[in-house]
Amino acid sequence: MGAQIRVYKRRIKSVTATKKITKAMEMIAASRIVKAQRQVAASSPYADELTRAVTAVATGSNTKHPLTTEPENATRAAVLLVTSDRGLAGGYSSNAIKAADRLTEKLRAEGKEVDHYLVGRKSVAYYSFRDRKVAQSWTGFSDSPQYADAKAVATPLIESVLKDSAEGGIDEIHIVFTEFVSMMTQTPVDRRLLPLAVSQEAAQLDKQPQAMAQYEFEPSAEGVLDALLPRYVESRIYNALLQAAASEHAARRRAMKSATDNAEDLIKSLTRLANAARQADITQEISEIVGGASALADANAGSD
Repeated sequence: MGAQIRVYKRRIKSVTATKKITKAMEMIAASRIVKAQRQVAASSPYADELTRAVTAVATGSNTKHPLTTEPENATRAAVLLVTSDRGLAGGYSSNAIKAADRLTEKLRAEGKEVDHYLVGRKSVAYYSFRDRKVAQSWTGFSDSPQYADAKAVATPLIESVLKDSAEGGIDEIHIVFTEFVSMMTQTPVDRRLLPLAVSQEAAQLDKQPQAMAQYEFEPSAEGVLDALLPRYVESRIYNALLQAAASEHAARRRAMKSATDNAEDLIKSLTRLANAARQADITQEISEIVGGASALADANAGSD
C-alpha cells in the first residue's frame, strides 16, 4: 500500500509542475493580447484609407489595372495561409488550414490552378508532411509580426500578379487568416485581395457618413494605381498578420487556462486517491495491531 501512495505523490508532483508551466503561459498570452489588439486598431485605419483611395481611383477612371480589373479568364490563383509558429493554441492553426483547404477546393472547382504561400511553421509542417507543393513560405514572426514581415510576404505576390499568365503569373490573390472578433471568439476567414472588388468596396464606403471625394490624377490614374498597388497589398497583409497574432494569443490563453483547470482537477482527484490509500494503510495497520493483540491475549489465556 505504501508503494501506491508513493506513486500518487509522484504523479501529484508532476501534474503540479505542469500546472505551473501552463499557468505561466496563460499569463504571458494574456499580457500579449492587449498589445496585439492595439496594433490591430492602429493598422486598420491606414488599410481602410488605402482601400478608399484605390476605390476612388478605380471608380473615377476607366484605367485597366491588375489591382482593380477582373481578368476575363482567370486561370491561376494564389492562396496565402497564415498560421502559428508554435503549438499549444488549441485548434487555432488547424482551423485556418481547414479553411484554406476549402478555399483551394472551391478555386480548383472553378478551373483555376492554386499556388500556396504559407506563413507559420504549423502550415509548413502540414504541407510538407503531405508532400504538397508550396510556392514560398515564411516563419518566425507569427506571434509578433512587423511591417517589414508583411512587406517581405507581399513582394513575391505582387511580382506574380504583374507577370503574364504565360510566365507563371497569377490572376487572383486570396488570404486565409484568423480574424480576431473578441477574447473568446476568433474566426478563420478567407478574403480576396486582388483584384479588388470595387463595387463591394464602393457600397461599403457609401454606408459611411463621409462623401466620396473627387480626385485629379497626376501623372495618370494608372501611375497612381501602380504606386498604390504594393502599399495596398502590404497594408492588408499586415493587418491580417496582426489579427492572426491577436487570435493566436487569445487561443493560446484559452487553451492554457483549460489545461490549468484540468491540472487542478487532476491534482484534487489524485489527492483524494492518495488520502484514501493512506487511510486504508492506517486502517490495515490498526487491524493488524488489534489482531496481534487479540492473538497474544488468547495465547496468554491458554498458557494459564
